[in-house]
Amino acid sequence: MAKVRWRQQISRFAAVLLGVALLVSLIGGTGPSRVVEQVKTVGWGLGLVIGLGGIVHLTKTLAWRLTFLCDIRDVSFARMFGLRLVSEAIGSLGLPGQVLGETARVYLLGSTLPVANSISSVTLDRGLYIVTSALVSVTGIFAALFLLSLSGTWRLYACLFASLLAALLVVTATALRRRWPVFSGAAQAIGSLPWFKNWLDGKQSVIDSAERNLFSFYHETPKAFWASLILNLACHGLAILEVYLLLHFMGARTGILGVLVLEAFTKLLNVVGALNPGNFGTYEGGNMILARLIGMTGAAGLTLGLCRRARSLFWKAIGLMCLIAMSSSAPQASRTLQVRYSAVEVS
Repeated sequence: MAKVRWRQQISRFAAVLLGVALLVSLIGGTGPSRVVEQVKTVGWGLGLVIGLGGIVHLTKTLAWRLTFLCDIRDVSFARMFGLRLVSEAIGSLGLPGQVLGETARVYLLGSTLPVANSISSVTLDRGLYIVTSALVSVTGIFAALFLLSLSGTWRLYACLFASLLAALLVVTATALRRRWPVFSGAAQAIGSLPWFKNWLDGKQSVIDSAERNLFSFYHETPKAFWASLILNLACHGLAILEVYLLLHFMGARTGILGVLVLEAFTKLLNVVGALNPGNFGTYEGGNMILARLIGMTGAAGLTLGLCRRARSLFWKAIGLMCLIAMSSSAPQASRTLQVRYSAVEVS
Protein backbone atom coordinates (compact mmCIF):
# COMPACT_ATOMS: atom_id res chain seq x y z
CA MET A 1 0.00 0.00 0.00
CA ALA A 2 2.78 2.39 0.96
CA LYS A 3 4.69 1.51 -2.23
CA VAL A 4 1.64 2.25 -4.39
CA ARG A 5 1.16 5.60 -2.66
CA TRP A 6 4.85 6.45 -3.08
CA ARG A 7 4.74 5.60 -6.79
CA GLN A 8 1.66 7.77 -7.25
CA GLN A 9 3.42 10.68 -5.57
CA ILE A 10 6.47 10.24 -7.80
CA SER A 11 4.38 10.04 -10.99
CA ARG A 12 2.45 13.20 -10.06
CA PHE A 13 5.64 15.06 -9.22
CA ALA A 14 7.18 13.92 -12.50
CA ALA A 15 4.10 15.13 -14.40
CA VAL A 16 4.40 18.56 -12.75
CA LEU A 17 8.10 18.76 -13.64
CA LEU A 18 7.39 17.82 -17.25
CA GLY A 19 4.62 20.43 -17.39
CA VAL A 20 6.88 23.14 -16.02
CA ALA A 21 9.61 22.11 -18.48
CA LEU A 22 7.10 22.35 -21.32
CA LEU A 23 6.03 25.81 -20.15
CA VAL A 24 9.65 27.01 -20.00
CA SER A 25 10.20 25.57 -23.47
CA LEU A 26 7.16 27.40 -24.85
CA ILE A 27 8.32 30.71 -23.38
CA GLY A 28 11.85 30.13 -24.69
CA GLY A 29 10.58 29.22 -28.16
CA THR A 30 8.34 32.27 -28.35
CA GLY A 31 11.01 34.58 -26.97
CA PRO A 32 10.99 35.81 -23.35
CA SER A 33 11.31 39.45 -24.44
CA ARG A 34 8.34 39.09 -26.74
CA VAL A 35 6.25 37.51 -24.00
CA VAL A 36 7.23 40.27 -21.54
CA GLU A 37 6.31 42.89 -24.12
CA GLN A 38 2.91 41.26 -24.65
CA VAL A 39 2.27 41.11 -20.90
CA LYS A 40 3.19 44.80 -20.59
CA THR A 41 0.53 45.66 -23.15
CA VAL A 42 -2.05 44.14 -20.81
CA GLY A 43 -0.85 46.45 -18.02
CA TRP A 44 -3.48 47.41 -15.48
CA GLY A 45 -5.91 45.16 -17.33
CA LEU A 46 -4.43 42.23 -15.41
CA GLY A 47 -5.68 43.77 -12.16
CA LEU A 48 -9.09 44.17 -13.75
CA VAL A 49 -9.08 40.50 -14.72
CA ILE A 50 -8.08 39.46 -11.18
CA GLY A 51 -10.97 41.52 -9.82
CA LEU A 52 -13.28 39.92 -12.35
CA GLY A 53 -12.12 36.53 -11.07
CA GLY A 54 -13.25 37.55 -7.60
CA ILE A 55 -16.69 38.42 -8.95
CA VAL A 56 -16.84 34.96 -10.54
CA HIS A 57 -16.08 33.29 -7.20
CA LEU A 58 -18.70 35.42 -5.45
CA THR A 59 -21.24 34.42 -8.09
CA LYS A 60 -20.32 30.75 -7.70
CA THR A 61 -20.74 31.04 -3.94
CA LEU A 62 -24.21 32.52 -4.33
CA ALA A 63 -25.14 29.73 -6.76
CA TRP A 64 -23.88 27.17 -4.22
CA ARG A 65 -25.94 28.66 -1.38
CA LEU A 66 -29.08 28.22 -3.45
CA THR A 67 -28.53 24.44 -3.66
CA PHE A 68 -29.10 23.84 0.07
CA LEU A 69 -32.46 22.40 1.10
CA CYS A 70 -31.91 23.08 4.80
CA ASP A 71 -31.52 26.19 6.94
CA ILE A 72 -28.02 27.65 6.39
CA ARG A 73 -28.36 30.87 8.35
CA ASP A 74 -25.69 29.61 10.77
CA VAL A 75 -23.18 29.40 7.89
CA SER A 76 -22.10 32.86 6.76
CA PHE A 77 -21.64 33.86 3.14
CA ALA A 78 -18.01 34.78 3.92
CA ARG A 79 -17.27 31.26 5.20
CA MET A 80 -18.82 29.68 2.13
CA PHE A 81 -16.83 32.05 -0.07
CA GLY A 82 -13.67 30.91 1.69
CA LEU A 83 -14.66 27.26 1.24
CA ARG A 84 -15.22 27.90 -2.45
CA LEU A 85 -11.68 29.27 -2.74
CA VAL A 86 -10.31 26.34 -0.71
CA SER A 87 -11.98 23.88 -3.07
CA GLU A 88 -10.58 25.67 -6.12
CA ALA A 89 -7.07 25.75 -4.65
CA ILE A 90 -7.01 22.04 -3.78
CA GLY A 91 -8.64 21.19 -7.11
CA SER A 92 -5.53 22.35 -8.96
CA LEU A 93 -3.82 19.10 -7.88
CA GLY A 94 -5.44 17.17 -10.72
CA LEU A 95 -8.23 14.60 -10.49
CA PRO A 96 -7.42 13.51 -6.89
CA GLY A 97 -7.28 17.18 -5.93
CA GLN A 98 -10.72 17.82 -7.37
CA VAL A 99 -12.17 14.95 -5.32
CA LEU A 100 -10.38 16.23 -2.23
CA GLY A 101 -11.54 19.79 -2.90
CA GLU A 102 -15.18 18.76 -2.92
CA THR A 103 -14.60 16.62 0.17
CA ALA A 104 -13.08 19.65 1.89
CA ARG A 105 -16.21 21.68 1.25
CA VAL A 106 -18.37 19.00 2.88
CA TYR A 107 -16.26 18.44 5.99
CA LEU A 108 -15.22 22.05 6.60
CA LEU A 109 -18.86 23.09 6.63
CA GLY A 110 -18.90 21.55 10.09
CA SER A 111 -21.52 19.67 12.05
CA THR A 112 -24.07 22.51 11.95
CA LEU A 113 -25.52 21.06 8.73
CA PRO A 114 -26.67 17.48 8.03
CA VAL A 115 -24.02 15.55 6.12
CA ALA A 116 -26.53 14.43 3.46
CA ASN A 117 -27.47 18.05 2.78
CA SER A 118 -23.82 19.09 2.53
CA ILE A 119 -23.03 16.24 0.14
CA SER A 120 -26.06 16.88 -2.07
CA SER A 121 -25.40 20.63 -2.21
CA VAL A 122 -21.76 20.16 -3.20
CA THR A 123 -22.76 17.52 -5.76
CA LEU A 124 -25.46 19.78 -7.18
CA ASP A 125 -23.13 22.75 -7.31
CA ARG A 126 -20.44 20.80 -9.14
CA GLY A 127 -23.00 19.12 -11.39
CA LEU A 128 -24.62 22.40 -12.45
CA TYR A 129 -21.23 23.89 -13.20
CA ILE A 130 -20.26 20.88 -15.34
CA VAL A 131 -23.59 20.96 -17.18
CA THR A 132 -23.29 24.67 -17.95
CA SER A 133 -19.66 24.14 -19.01
CA ALA A 134 -20.84 21.48 -21.42
CA LEU A 135 -23.47 23.88 -22.78
CA VAL A 136 -20.80 26.49 -23.46
CA SER A 137 -18.52 23.88 -25.04
CA VAL A 138 -21.28 22.58 -27.33
CA THR A 139 -22.18 26.12 -28.41
CA GLY A 140 -18.54 27.04 -29.00
CA ILE A 141 -17.76 23.90 -30.98
CA PHE A 142 -20.74 24.39 -33.27
CA ALA A 143 -19.69 28.04 -33.69
CA ALA A 144 -16.20 26.82 -34.65
CA LEU A 145 -17.73 24.74 -37.46
CA PHE A 146 -18.90 27.96 -39.09
CA LEU A 147 -16.06 30.26 -38.03
CA LEU A 148 -12.93 28.18 -38.62
CA SER A 149 -11.59 26.72 -41.83
CA LEU A 150 -11.39 23.11 -40.71
CA SER A 151 -10.64 20.12 -42.87
CA GLY A 152 -13.38 17.61 -43.54
CA THR A 153 -11.97 15.15 -40.99
CA TRP A 154 -11.62 17.71 -38.20
CA ARG A 155 -15.05 19.11 -38.97
CA LEU A 156 -16.50 15.60 -38.63
CA TYR A 157 -14.69 15.00 -35.32
CA ALA A 158 -15.87 18.35 -33.92
CA CYS A 159 -19.45 17.67 -34.97
CA LEU A 160 -19.41 14.18 -33.44
CA PHE A 161 -17.92 15.43 -30.18
CA ALA A 162 -20.41 18.29 -29.87
CA SER A 163 -23.26 15.89 -30.64
CA LEU A 164 -22.01 13.48 -27.95
CA LEU A 165 -21.91 16.27 -25.38
CA ALA A 166 -25.40 17.39 -26.38
CA ALA A 167 -26.68 13.81 -26.02
CA LEU A 168 -25.15 13.54 -22.53
CA LEU A 169 -26.88 16.77 -21.55
CA VAL A 170 -30.22 15.39 -22.74
CA VAL A 171 -29.70 12.14 -20.80
CA THR A 172 -28.75 14.10 -17.65
CA ALA A 173 -31.87 16.28 -17.92
CA THR A 174 -34.05 13.20 -18.46
CA ALA A 175 -32.57 11.38 -15.44
CA LEU A 176 -33.22 14.40 -13.24
CA ARG A 177 -36.76 14.90 -14.53
CA ARG A 178 -37.75 11.22 -14.19
CA ARG A 179 -35.93 10.64 -10.89
CA TRP A 180 -33.71 7.84 -12.16
CA PRO A 181 -31.75 6.43 -9.17
CA VAL A 182 -28.39 6.77 -10.85
CA PHE A 183 -26.19 7.36 -7.77
CA SER A 184 -27.91 4.97 -5.35
CA GLY A 185 -28.18 2.27 -8.02
CA ALA A 186 -24.52 2.62 -8.92
CA ALA A 187 -23.55 2.51 -5.22
CA GLN A 188 -25.56 -0.68 -4.70
CA ALA A 189 -23.95 -2.29 -7.73
CA ILE A 190 -20.46 -1.31 -6.60
CA GLY A 191 -21.23 -2.38 -3.02
CA SER A 192 -22.00 -5.90 -4.24
CA LEU A 193 -18.36 -6.27 -5.28
CA PRO A 194 -16.16 -7.80 -2.55
CA TRP A 195 -13.44 -5.13 -2.95
CA PHE A 196 -15.79 -2.22 -2.25
CA LYS A 197 -18.30 -3.82 0.13
CA ASN A 198 -16.50 -2.79 3.33
CA TRP A 199 -15.74 0.69 1.98
CA LEU A 200 -19.40 1.40 1.17
CA ASP A 201 -20.74 -0.30 4.28
CA GLY A 202 -22.85 2.22 6.20
CA LYS A 203 -22.67 4.84 3.43
CA GLN A 204 -25.67 3.68 1.39
CA SER A 205 -28.17 5.56 3.57
CA VAL A 206 -26.21 8.81 3.16
CA ILE A 207 -26.02 8.30 -0.62
CA ASP A 208 -29.77 7.60 -0.80
CA SER A 209 -30.54 10.70 1.26
CA ALA A 210 -28.25 12.87 -0.85
CA GLU A 211 -29.90 11.58 -4.04
CA ARG A 212 -33.36 12.39 -2.67
CA ASN A 213 -32.15 15.91 -1.97
CA LEU A 214 -30.93 16.18 -5.56
CA PHE A 215 -34.34 15.30 -6.92
CA SER A 216 -36.10 17.54 -4.39
CA PHE A 217 -33.98 20.50 -5.47
CA TYR A 218 -35.28 20.28 -9.03
CA HIS A 219 -38.86 19.17 -8.39
CA GLU A 220 -39.71 21.01 -5.15
CA THR A 221 -37.63 24.20 -5.45
CA PRO A 222 -37.60 24.97 -9.19
CA LYS A 223 -36.95 28.69 -8.66
CA ALA A 224 -33.77 28.00 -6.70
CA PHE A 225 -32.72 25.40 -9.28
CA TRP A 226 -33.08 27.74 -12.25
CA ALA A 227 -31.55 30.65 -10.34
CA SER A 228 -28.46 28.54 -9.54
CA LEU A 229 -28.28 27.34 -13.14
CA ILE A 230 -28.45 30.92 -14.46
CA LEU A 231 -25.77 32.06 -12.02
CA ASN A 232 -23.47 29.28 -13.23
CA LEU A 233 -24.10 30.38 -16.81
CA ALA A 234 -23.27 33.92 -15.73
CA CYS A 235 -19.91 32.66 -14.44
CA HIS A 236 -19.11 31.28 -17.87
CA GLY A 237 -20.23 34.56 -19.40
CA LEU A 238 -17.76 36.38 -17.14
CA ALA A 239 -15.02 33.96 -18.26
CA ILE A 240 -15.79 34.86 -21.88
CA LEU A 241 -15.63 38.55 -20.90
CA GLU A 242 -12.24 37.90 -19.31
CA VAL A 243 -10.88 36.50 -22.59
CA TYR A 244 -12.34 39.43 -24.52
CA LEU A 245 -10.77 42.00 -22.18
CA LEU A 246 -7.32 40.38 -22.30
CA LEU A 247 -7.38 40.22 -26.09
CA HIS A 248 -8.57 43.83 -26.20
CA PHE A 249 -5.67 45.03 -24.04
CA MET A 250 -3.23 43.02 -26.17
CA GLY A 251 -4.62 44.67 -29.30
CA ALA A 252 -5.76 41.34 -30.77
CA ARG A 253 -9.06 42.13 -32.41
CA THR A 254 -11.46 39.21 -32.66
CA GLY A 255 -15.23 38.96 -32.67
CA ILE A 256 -17.42 37.55 -29.93
CA LEU A 257 -17.70 34.23 -31.79
CA GLY A 258 -13.92 33.89 -31.79
CA VAL A 259 -13.83 34.55 -28.04
CA LEU A 260 -16.60 31.99 -27.50
CA VAL A 261 -14.66 29.40 -29.48
CA LEU A 262 -11.54 30.09 -27.43
CA GLU A 263 -13.37 29.69 -24.14
CA ALA A 264 -15.22 26.57 -25.29
CA PHE A 265 -12.03 24.78 -26.30
CA THR A 266 -10.24 26.07 -23.19
CA LYS A 267 -12.78 24.18 -21.07
CA LEU A 268 -11.88 21.03 -22.96
CA LEU A 269 -8.21 21.80 -22.30
CA ASN A 270 -8.97 21.96 -18.59
CA VAL A 271 -10.59 18.52 -18.74
CA VAL A 272 -7.57 17.01 -20.51
CA GLY A 273 -5.21 18.96 -18.25
CA ALA A 274 -6.79 17.41 -15.14
CA LEU A 275 -4.43 14.49 -15.75
CA ASN A 276 -1.54 16.94 -15.27
CA PRO A 277 -1.51 18.41 -11.72
CA GLY A 278 -1.60 22.18 -12.11
CA ASN A 279 -2.09 21.86 -15.88
CA PHE A 280 1.30 23.53 -16.35
CA GLY A 281 2.50 23.72 -19.92
CA THR A 282 -0.47 21.89 -21.41
CA TYR A 283 -2.77 24.83 -20.69
CA GLU A 284 -0.44 27.44 -22.19
CA GLY A 285 0.44 25.23 -25.16
CA GLY A 286 -3.23 24.58 -25.82
CA ASN A 287 -3.93 28.32 -25.78
CA MET A 288 -1.21 28.86 -28.39
CA ILE A 289 -2.78 26.27 -30.68
CA LEU A 290 -6.27 27.71 -30.19
CA ALA A 291 -5.03 31.23 -30.86
CA ARG A 292 -3.57 30.15 -34.20
CA LEU A 293 -6.87 28.45 -35.11
CA ILE A 294 -8.74 31.76 -34.95
CA GLY A 295 -6.05 33.72 -36.77
CA MET A 296 -4.00 35.08 -33.84
CA THR A 297 -0.30 34.65 -33.12
CA GLY A 298 1.01 31.94 -30.85
CA ALA A 299 2.59 34.65 -28.67
CA ALA A 300 -0.85 36.18 -28.08
CA GLY A 301 -2.22 32.77 -27.09
CA LEU A 302 0.70 32.17 -24.70
CA THR A 303 0.21 35.59 -23.10
CA LEU A 304 -3.51 34.92 -22.75
CA GLY A 305 -2.77 31.65 -20.96
CA LEU A 306 -0.16 33.23 -18.67
CA CYS A 307 -2.46 36.11 -17.67
CA ARG A 308 -5.33 33.75 -16.90
CA ARG A 309 -2.94 31.56 -14.88
CA ALA A 310 -1.79 34.63 -12.91
CA ARG A 311 -5.43 35.36 -12.04
CA SER A 312 -5.96 31.73 -11.06
CA LEU A 313 -2.82 31.60 -8.89
CA PHE A 314 -3.84 34.79 -7.07
CA TRP A 315 -7.18 33.38 -5.96
CA LYS A 316 -5.70 29.95 -5.24
CA ALA A 317 -3.22 31.65 -2.88
CA ILE A 318 -6.16 33.30 -1.12
CA GLY A 319 -7.82 29.87 -0.96
CA LEU A 320 -4.74 28.33 0.70
CA MET A 321 -4.74 31.10 3.31
CA CYS A 322 -8.42 30.39 3.95
CA LEU A 323 -7.61 26.69 4.34
CA ILE A 324 -4.91 27.44 6.91
CA ALA A 325 -7.24 29.73 8.85
CA MET A 326 -10.12 27.25 8.84
CA SER A 327 -7.91 24.28 9.69
CA SER A 328 -6.43 26.06 12.69
CA SER A 329 -9.91 26.91 13.97
CA ALA A 330 -11.23 23.40 13.29
CA PRO A 331 -8.48 20.83 14.02
CA GLN A 332 -10.92 17.93 14.00
CA ALA A 333 -12.11 18.83 10.50
CA SER A 334 -8.51 19.11 9.41
CA ARG A 335 -7.68 15.62 10.69
CA THR A 336 -10.75 14.21 8.94
CA LEU A 337 -9.70 15.92 5.73
CA GLN A 338 -6.20 14.41 5.95
CA VAL A 339 -7.71 10.93 6.35
CA ARG A 340 -9.92 11.50 3.31
CA TYR A 341 -6.94 12.74 1.31
CA SER A 342 -4.99 9.59 2.14
CA ALA A 343 -7.96 7.51 0.96
CA VAL A 344 -8.10 9.43 -2.31
CA GLU A 345 -4.37 8.97 -2.89
CA VAL A 346 -4.58 5.23 -2.31
CA SER A 347 -7.54 4.89 -4.66
